[in-house]
Amino acid sequence: MAEIIQKDGTWAFDGDALRLTPGRDKNVSLLRRELGELVVPLRALAGISLEQGKKAGRLRLRLRDGADPLLHATGGRLTEPHDPYQLIVESDRYGVAEYFVDEVRSALLLDQVPAGPVDAYLLPGPSVPLSVSAGDGTAGFDGERIRLEWNWKTEDAKAAAGARTLALADITGVEWHPAAGLDNGHLRFTVRHAPTKTPPKYDPNAVELWGFKKDPLMALVAAAVQARLPHPARAADDDPADALPEPPSAPVASPEDDHDALLRRLRELGELHRSGVLTDEEFSLAKQAVLKRM
Repeated sequence: MAEIIQKDGTWAFDGDALRLTPGRDKNVSLLRRELGELVVPLRALAGISLEQGKKAGRLRLRLRDGADPLLHATGGRLTEPHDPYQLIVESDRYGVAEYFVDEVRSALLLDQVPAGPVDAYLLPGPSVPLSVSAGDGTAGFDGERIRLEWNWKTEDAKAAAGARTLALADITGVEWHPAAGLDNGHLRFTVRHAPTKTPPKYDPNAVELWGFKKDPLMALVAAAVQARLPHPARAADDDPADALPEPPSAPVASPEDDHDALLRRLRELGELHRSGVLTDEEFSLAKQAVLKRM
């Protein structure tokens, strides 16, 4: 098991999944603390890297497209303090961080995890029920219904209709944008048969955000809803007539087949090493992992 413990958090890897636990340091963002511990299966990863600086560096995970409802709902707009897939590493722990990276990369190579997109969420999203107050309203979600309530800062035109309850079955999309510069952010729900281009300030299906401390927490509501919507890769496959037949199930491999597969993997690793794709160290680690299986 590989593990790195920092004030920013603790990352642990057991060969099958990474466990990301936010730290208790005052600089850890409110969103990461509220999100809590994340368990990321190896098959959800596209890569890992270590960026070194003079005083501190940063471990970064890159997830496969479509694996995490939080990343999909936020559209890659989570800034560094709020991104749960980054870890600040002190310079005197670079050796541990490099070992951690090698362990994860070796497992990705050994298990031949593809880096391409997936057609189903591999992370569950934030737990429900949850409720967040920020900007001009409060957004709550219990797994089936979204409740939007307004405060004294809400525009009269939007608040006049009172609180709104949206059924999950009527939602076709959700998006979260942070405030940036002079532009306010928002949490917006797209309702079936009711598309709108109304600014969030007046949209009764949106909460306007002004860049305050609790604004990023609205991303948790967006992710919880997104996790319960049809996956974007399958949204176009609602018509059963368009469904492709399932491929035949693969036969169970015998020990001899497993041995042959591992030999082929060794040859593949050798070719990758000779072509310069793998460094000497990466090749050595991956080779050792294959030999252990044999």
